[in-house]
Amino acid sequence: MPASGSPSGTKPPTIADVARVAGVSRTTVSHALNGLGKVDPRTRERIKQVALELGYRPNLRAQRLRTGQAKAIALVSSMPFAVAGGPSRLGFYMEVAAAAAESALVHDYALVLVPPVQSDSALYSLDIDGAIVVEPDVDDAAVAQLRGRGLPYVALGRPVAADDEAPFVDLWGDEVVTVLLTHLREQGAKHPALIVGSGSRHSSVDARAAYERIAAEYQWAPLVEAWPETGGEEEAYERCTALLAAHPEIDAVCALVDAFAVGAVRALQDSGRSIPDDVMVATRYDGLRARTCQPPLTAVDLHLDRAASDAVELLLAGLRGAAAAPAPAAAPAPTLIARASSLRPRR
Repeated sequence: MPASGSPSGTKPPTIADVARVAGVSRTTVSHALNGLGKVDPRTRERIKQVALELGYRPNLRAQRLRTGQAKAIALVSSMPFAVAGGPSRLGFYMEVAAAAAESALVHDYALVLVPPVQSDSALYSLDIDGAIVVEPDVDDAAVAQLRGRGLPYVALGRPVAADDEAPFVDLWGDEVVTVLLTHLREQGAKHPALIVGSGSRHSSVDARAAYERIAAEYQWAPLVEAWPETGGEEEAYERCTALLAAHPEIDAVCALVDAFAVGAVRALQDSGRSIPDDVMVATRYDGLRARTCQPPLTAVDLHLDRAASDAVELLLAGLRGAAAAPAPAAAPAPTLIARASSLRPRR
Protein backbone atom coordinates (compact mmCIF):
# COMPACT_ATOMS: atom_id res chain seq x y z
CA MET A 1 0.00 0.00 0.00
CA PRO A 2 1.31 3.51 -0.75
CA ALA A 3 2.18 5.84 2.11
CA SER A 4 -0.53 8.20 3.37
CA GLY A 5 -0.70 11.28 1.20
CA SER A 6 0.74 9.62 -1.89
CA PRO A 7 -0.96 10.44 -5.16
CA SER A 8 -3.83 8.24 -6.30
CA GLY A 9 -4.19 6.80 -9.77
CA THR A 10 -1.41 5.76 -12.09
CA LYS A 11 0.54 8.99 -12.28
CA PRO A 12 4.05 8.41 -10.85
CA PRO A 13 4.92 10.35 -7.69
CA THR A 14 6.90 13.55 -8.12
CA ILE A 15 9.44 15.38 -6.00
CA ALA A 16 6.57 17.66 -4.91
CA ASP A 17 4.72 14.62 -3.54
CA VAL A 18 7.78 13.54 -1.56
CA ALA A 19 8.20 17.08 -0.19
CA ARG A 20 4.51 17.26 0.84
CA VAL A 21 4.50 13.92 2.65
CA ALA A 22 7.87 14.58 4.33
CA GLY A 23 6.84 18.12 5.30
CA VAL A 24 9.85 19.81 3.70
CA SER A 25 10.61 21.90 0.64
CA ARG A 26 11.33 20.46 -2.80
CA THR A 27 14.86 21.88 -2.58
CA THR A 28 15.46 19.94 0.63
CA VAL A 29 14.21 16.75 -1.02
CA SER A 30 16.52 17.32 -3.99
CA HIS A 31 19.51 17.94 -1.75
CA ALA A 32 18.71 14.95 0.44
CA LEU A 33 18.32 12.49 -2.42
CA ASN A 34 21.38 13.76 -4.30
CA GLY A 35 23.76 14.10 -1.35
CA LEU A 36 23.92 17.88 -1.72
CA GLY A 37 23.71 20.80 0.69
CA LYS A 38 23.55 20.71 4.47
CA VAL A 39 20.60 18.53 5.34
CA ASP A 40 20.20 17.16 8.84
CA PRO A 41 21.02 13.41 8.72
CA ARG A 42 17.72 12.48 10.36
CA THR A 43 15.80 14.59 7.85
CA ARG A 44 17.76 13.08 5.00
CA GLU A 45 16.91 9.54 6.13
CA ARG A 46 13.22 10.45 6.58
CA ILE A 47 13.08 11.87 3.07
CA LYS A 48 14.71 8.77 1.62
CA GLN A 49 12.24 6.56 3.44
CA VAL A 50 9.27 8.60 2.18
CA ALA A 51 10.62 8.47 -1.36
CA LEU A 52 10.98 4.69 -1.07
CA GLU A 53 7.46 4.23 0.28
CA LEU A 54 5.96 6.43 -2.43
CA GLY A 55 7.91 4.67 -5.14
CA TYR A 56 9.48 7.94 -6.27
CA ARG A 57 12.04 7.71 -9.06
CA PRO A 58 13.99 10.81 -10.15
CA ASN A 59 13.52 12.13 -13.67
CA LEU A 60 17.05 11.61 -14.96
CA ARG A 61 16.60 13.90 -17.96
CA ALA A 62 15.36 16.75 -15.78
CA GLN A 63 18.08 16.04 -13.24
CA ARG A 64 20.71 16.25 -15.98
CA LEU A 65 19.37 19.65 -17.10
CA ARG A 66 19.16 20.96 -13.54
CA THR A 67 22.45 19.72 -12.09
CA GLY A 68 24.58 19.35 -15.21
CA GLN A 69 25.42 15.81 -14.10
CA ALA A 70 25.09 12.69 -16.21
CA LYS A 71 25.40 10.44 -13.13
CA ALA A 72 27.70 8.25 -15.18
CA ILE A 73 31.43 7.60 -15.19
CA ALA A 74 33.53 5.73 -17.73
CA LEU A 75 36.21 3.07 -17.52
CA VAL A 76 38.70 3.71 -20.33
CA SER A 77 42.14 2.77 -21.57
CA SER A 78 44.30 3.30 -24.64
CA MET A 79 45.85 -0.18 -24.39
CA PRO A 80 45.84 -1.86 -27.86
CA PHE A 81 43.26 -4.49 -28.78
CA ALA A 82 46.06 -7.02 -29.26
CA VAL A 83 46.68 -6.87 -25.51
CA ALA A 84 43.28 -5.85 -24.15
CA GLY A 85 41.25 -8.11 -26.45
CA GLY A 86 40.87 -11.87 -26.62
CA PRO A 87 40.95 -13.67 -23.26
CA SER A 88 42.15 -10.48 -21.55
CA ARG A 89 38.86 -8.81 -22.44
CA LEU A 90 37.18 -11.30 -20.10
CA GLY A 91 39.87 -10.90 -17.48
CA PHE A 92 41.54 -7.66 -16.43
CA TYR A 93 38.91 -5.23 -17.72
CA MET A 94 35.93 -7.28 -16.62
CA GLU A 95 37.40 -7.76 -13.15
CA VAL A 96 37.97 -4.02 -12.84
CA ALA A 97 34.59 -3.20 -14.41
CA ALA A 98 32.58 -5.48 -12.13
CA ALA A 99 34.03 -3.97 -8.95
CA ALA A 100 33.87 -0.42 -10.30
CA ALA A 101 30.25 -0.81 -11.41
CA GLU A 102 29.22 -2.12 -8.00
CA SER A 103 30.92 0.77 -6.21
CA ALA A 104 29.45 3.33 -8.62
CA LEU A 105 25.91 2.01 -8.23
CA VAL A 106 26.12 2.38 -4.46
CA HIS A 107 26.38 6.12 -5.17
CA ASP A 108 23.68 6.05 -7.89
CA TYR A 109 26.19 6.37 -10.73
CA ALA A 110 26.31 4.17 -13.82
CA LEU A 111 29.57 2.81 -15.21
CA VAL A 112 30.19 3.05 -18.97
CA LEU A 113 32.69 0.47 -20.21
CA VAL A 114 34.60 1.89 -23.18
CA PRO A 115 36.60 -0.27 -25.63
CA PRO A 116 40.31 0.57 -25.92
CA VAL A 117 40.56 4.18 -27.13
CA GLN A 118 42.28 4.30 -30.51
CA SER A 119 40.74 7.31 -32.27
CA ASP A 120 41.10 11.00 -31.48
CA SER A 121 37.38 11.43 -30.77
CA ALA A 122 36.20 8.23 -29.09
CA LEU A 123 35.26 9.92 -25.80
CA TYR A 124 33.76 13.15 -27.10
CA SER A 125 30.27 11.71 -27.66
CA LEU A 126 29.89 10.08 -24.24
CA ASP A 127 27.64 11.76 -21.67
CA ILE A 128 29.79 11.20 -18.57
CA ASP A 129 30.92 13.18 -15.54
CA GLY A 130 34.42 11.72 -15.32
CA ALA A 131 36.45 8.58 -15.91
CA ILE A 132 38.83 5.99 -14.54
CA VAL A 133 41.78 5.59 -16.89
CA VAL A 134 43.49 2.21 -16.71
CA GLU A 135 47.28 2.50 -16.70
CA PRO A 136 47.70 5.73 -18.70
CA ASP A 137 50.75 5.97 -20.94
CA VAL A 138 52.75 9.08 -21.81
CA ASP A 139 50.71 11.07 -24.36
CA ASP A 140 47.76 8.83 -23.53
CA ALA A 141 44.88 9.20 -26.02
CA ALA A 142 42.17 8.72 -23.41
CA VAL A 143 43.72 11.25 -21.03
CA ALA A 144 44.10 13.80 -23.84
CA GLN A 145 40.41 13.56 -24.75
CA LEU A 146 39.25 13.80 -21.13
CA ARG A 147 41.43 16.87 -20.65
CA GLY A 148 40.10 18.34 -23.87
CA ARG A 149 36.58 18.07 -22.47
CA GLY A 150 37.61 19.36 -19.07
CA LEU A 151 36.49 16.15 -17.37
CA PRO A 152 38.13 14.85 -14.18
CA TYR A 153 39.70 11.41 -14.11
CA VAL A 154 41.45 9.04 -11.76
CA ALA A 155 44.24 6.73 -12.92
CA LEU A 156 44.23 3.04 -12.05
CA GLY A 157 47.99 2.66 -11.90
CA ARG A 158 50.48 5.45 -11.36
CA PRO A 159 50.47 8.11 -14.12
CA VAL A 160 53.88 8.47 -15.77
CA ALA A 161 53.53 11.74 -17.71
CA ALA A 162 55.49 14.52 -16.02
CA ASP A 163 52.52 16.90 -16.13
CA ASP A 164 49.90 14.39 -15.03
CA GLU A 165 48.89 15.17 -11.46
CA ALA A 166 45.67 13.17 -11.52
CA PRO A 167 44.74 11.22 -8.39
CA PHE A 168 45.61 7.55 -8.75
CA VAL A 169 45.40 4.12 -7.15
CA ASP A 170 48.76 2.38 -7.19
CA LEU A 171 48.99 -1.10 -8.73
CA TRP A 172 52.36 -1.77 -7.07
CA GLY A 173 54.50 -2.10 -10.22
CA ASP A 174 57.80 -2.46 -8.33
CA GLU A 175 56.41 -4.94 -5.81
CA VAL A 176 54.83 -7.12 -8.51
CA VAL A 177 58.12 -7.67 -10.31
CA THR A 178 59.98 -8.13 -7.03
CA VAL A 179 57.56 -10.90 -6.05
CA LEU A 180 57.90 -12.63 -9.43
CA LEU A 181 61.69 -12.41 -9.67
CA THR A 182 62.17 -13.52 -6.07
CA HIS A 183 60.03 -16.58 -6.80
CA LEU A 184 61.97 -17.40 -10.00
CA ARG A 185 65.27 -17.10 -8.15
CA GLU A 186 64.01 -19.40 -5.40
CA GLN A 187 63.15 -21.92 -8.11
CA GLY A 188 66.72 -21.76 -9.41
CA ALA A 189 66.75 -19.01 -12.05
CA LYS A 190 70.20 -17.59 -12.79
CA HIS A 191 69.60 -15.98 -16.21
CA PRO A 192 66.06 -14.53 -16.17
CA ALA A 193 64.91 -12.21 -18.96
CA LEU A 194 62.38 -9.44 -18.40
CA ILE A 195 59.89 -8.64 -21.17
CA VAL A 196 57.79 -5.49 -20.96
CA GLY A 197 55.67 -3.36 -23.27
CA SER A 198 57.56 -0.77 -25.28
CA GLY A 199 55.37 2.06 -23.99
CA SER A 200 55.88 3.97 -20.77
CA ARG A 201 53.03 2.66 -18.64
CA HIS A 202 53.84 2.52 -14.96
CA SER A 203 54.01 -1.28 -15.02
CA SER A 204 56.83 -1.20 -17.59
CA VAL A 205 58.72 1.70 -15.99
CA ASP A 206 58.53 0.23 -12.48
CA ALA A 207 59.37 -3.26 -13.73
CA ARG A 208 62.60 -2.11 -15.36
CA ALA A 209 63.71 -0.33 -12.19
CA ALA A 210 62.92 -3.34 -9.99
CA TYR A 211 64.63 -5.77 -12.38
CA GLU A 212 67.81 -3.69 -12.61
CA ARG A 213 67.96 -3.42 -8.82
CA ILE A 214 67.47 -7.15 -8.29
CA ALA A 215 69.85 -8.12 -11.11
CA ALA A 216 72.57 -6.04 -9.47
CA GLU A 217 71.85 -7.63 -6.09
CA TYR A 218 72.09 -11.19 -7.42
CA GLN A 219 74.76 -10.42 -10.03
CA TRP A 220 72.58 -11.41 -12.96
CA ALA A 221 73.57 -10.23 -16.44
CA PRO A 222 70.56 -7.97 -17.11
CA LEU A 223 68.47 -8.82 -20.15
CA VAL A 224 65.43 -6.60 -20.80
CA GLU A 225 63.25 -6.74 -23.91
CA ALA A 226 60.62 -4.07 -24.72
CA TRP A 227 58.10 -5.26 -27.30
CA PRO A 228 55.28 -3.23 -28.91
CA GLU A 229 51.93 -4.07 -27.34
CA THR A 230 50.20 -3.79 -30.71
CA GLY A 231 51.85 -7.05 -31.82
CA GLY A 232 50.15 -9.13 -29.16
CA GLU A 233 50.70 -12.86 -28.84
CA GLU A 234 51.79 -13.52 -32.43
CA GLU A 235 54.59 -10.97 -32.46
CA ALA A 236 55.64 -12.12 -29.00
CA TYR A 237 56.04 -15.65 -30.39
CA GLU A 238 58.32 -14.45 -33.16
CA ARG A 239 60.36 -12.15 -30.93
CA CYS A 240 60.78 -14.79 -28.23
CA THR A 241 61.96 -17.32 -30.82
CA ALA A 242 64.68 -14.88 -31.87
CA LEU A 243 65.50 -14.04 -28.25
CA LEU A 244 66.03 -17.70 -27.33
CA ALA A 245 68.30 -18.21 -30.35
CA ALA A 246 70.40 -15.17 -29.37
CA HIS A 247 70.47 -16.02 -25.66
CA PRO A 248 70.31 -19.78 -25.15
CA GLU A 249 71.35 -19.29 -21.51
CA ILE A 250 67.92 -17.89 -20.57
CA ASP A 251 66.37 -20.08 -17.88
CA ALA A 252 63.38 -17.91 -16.95
CA VAL A 253 61.10 -15.42 -18.71
CA CYS A 254 59.22 -12.79 -16.73
CA ALA A 255 56.78 -11.39 -19.32
CA LEU A 256 54.57 -8.74 -17.74
CA VAL A 257 51.95 -8.67 -20.52
CA ASP A 258 49.98 -11.91 -20.43
CA ALA A 259 49.74 -12.02 -24.23
CA PHE A 260 53.54 -11.87 -24.37
CA ALA A 261 53.82 -14.70 -21.83
CA VAL A 262 51.54 -16.99 -23.86
CA GLY A 263 53.53 -16.22 -27.02
CA ALA A 264 56.73 -17.01 -25.12
CA VAL A 265 55.33 -20.37 -23.98
CA ARG A 266 54.59 -21.33 -27.59
CA ALA A 267 58.08 -20.28 -28.70
CA LEU A 268 59.71 -22.30 -25.92
CA GLN A 269 57.66 -25.39 -26.71
CA ASP A 270 58.37 -25.14 -30.44
CA SER A 271 62.09 -24.80 -29.70
CA GLY A 272 62.03 -28.09 -27.81
CA ARG A 273 62.59 -26.57 -24.39
CA SER A 274 60.75 -27.96 -21.39
CA ILE A 275 58.69 -25.70 -19.13
CA PRO A 276 59.63 -25.27 -16.31
CA ASP A 277 62.66 -27.57 -16.27
CA ASP A 278 64.59 -25.74 -18.98
CA VAL A 279 62.91 -22.33 -18.85
CA MET A 280 60.37 -21.00 -16.36
CA VAL A 281 57.68 -18.50 -17.34
CA ALA A 282 55.79 -15.99 -15.19
CA THR A 283 53.46 -13.09 -15.93
CA ARG A 284 51.94 -10.17 -14.08
CA TYR A 285 48.16 -10.60 -14.16
CA ASP A 286 46.38 -13.67 -12.84
CA GLY A 287 43.71 -13.69 -15.51
CA LEU A 288 42.09 -16.02 -18.01
CA ARG A 289 45.17 -16.20 -20.24
CA ALA A 290 47.36 -17.22 -17.30
CA ARG A 291 44.93 -19.82 -16.02
CA THR A 292 44.10 -21.45 -19.38
CA CYS A 293 47.63 -21.51 -20.81
CA GLN A 294 49.31 -24.91 -20.98
CA PRO A 295 51.10 -25.16 -18.67
CA PRO A 296 49.17 -22.69 -16.45
CA LEU A 297 51.20 -19.56 -15.79
CA THR A 298 52.56 -18.33 -12.49
CA ALA A 299 51.08 -14.86 -11.99
CA VAL A 300 50.12 -12.27 -9.39
CA ASP A 301 46.80 -11.45 -7.77
CA LEU A 302 46.65 -7.66 -8.07
CA HIS A 303 43.51 -7.42 -5.90
CA LEU A 304 41.83 -5.47 -8.68
CA ASP A 305 38.44 -5.52 -6.97
CA ARG A 306 39.78 -3.42 -4.11
CA ALA A 307 41.83 -1.16 -6.41
CA ALA A 308 38.86 -0.51 -8.72
CA SER A 309 36.55 0.28 -5.81
CA ASP A 310 39.11 2.71 -4.40
CA ALA A 311 39.41 4.41 -7.80
CA VAL A 312 35.65 4.95 -7.97
CA GLU A 313 35.54 6.40 -4.45
CA LEU A 314 38.41 8.74 -5.29
CA LEU A 315 36.75 9.95 -8.49
CA LEU A 316 33.35 10.50 -6.87
CA ALA A 317 34.93 12.38 -3.98
CA GLY A 318 36.35 14.79 -6.54
CA LEU A 319 33.01 15.07 -8.35
CA ARG A 320 31.32 15.94 -5.05
CA GLY A 321 33.75 18.83 -4.74
CA ALA A 322 35.82 17.56 -1.84
CA ALA A 323 38.45 20.23 -1.22
CA ALA A 324 41.09 17.65 -0.51
CA ALA A 325 39.88 14.19 -1.47
CA PRO A 326 41.56 11.67 0.83
CA ALA A 327 43.85 9.15 -0.78
CA PRO A 328 42.27 5.70 -0.81
CA ALA A 329 43.54 3.06 1.56
CA ALA A 330 46.36 1.09 0.02
CA ALA A 331 45.15 -2.02 -1.77
CA PRO A 332 46.53 -5.30 -0.42
CA ALA A 333 50.07 -6.14 -1.49
CA PRO A 334 50.34 -8.29 -4.64
CA THR A 335 50.03 -12.01 -3.95
CA LEU A 336 51.98 -14.63 -5.88
CA ILE A 337 49.97 -17.42 -7.53
CA ALA A 338 52.58 -20.07 -8.31
CA ARG A 339 51.66 -22.57 -11.02
CA ALA A 340 53.22 -25.27 -13.17
CA SER A 341 55.04 -22.85 -15.48
CA SER A 342 57.60 -22.09 -12.77
CA LEU A 343 57.30 -24.75 -10.06
CA ARG A 344 60.32 -27.00 -10.39
CA PRO A 345 60.59 -30.20 -8.36
CA ARG A 346 62.98 -29.88 -5.46
CA ARG A 347 66.35 -31.24 -6.43
